[in-house]
Amino acid sequence: MVRRGVASKFPIARIKRIMQADEDVGKVAQATPVVISKALELFMQNIVESAVGQTRKSGGKRVAPYHLKRAVQANETFDFLKDIVDKVVDPLENGGTSTRKRRKVAKAEPAEEPEPETKEETPPSPSAETQEAAPKKEEE
Repeated sequence: MVRRGVASKFPIARIKRIMQADEDVGKVAQATPVVISKALELFMQNIVESAVGQTRKSGGKRVAPYHLKRAVQANETFDFLKDIVDKVVDPLENGGTSTRKRRKVAKAEPAEEPEPETKEETPPSPSAETQEAAPKKEEE
């Protein structure tokens, strides 16, 4: 018996449409896409947790594609993905050089002291004086 109302992370209708796109697949039972959706959810959870472990192991804060590559290479369960992840560039495989562009930081030059300008000081506006005087009255 199929439980109705089971929340799925992946679209059941799309899974069924993909399955039926194959000529070898005939009719698809109603529960089949639900089971495939749950299996896909568990698979994604497993590979992402493994990639997060690789990220933490390398001291990173963000999961990058090369962390997924390392997760696939470290776990035999993901051997079927090795051909795909071999295309991903891993900075540690390139002799420790990072392929990421770093932002250049401009060196601060010693600031020259500006020449003192002779400006005529404008008296404060009357509204500023009244605003300053108002708190003084309240304090008394």
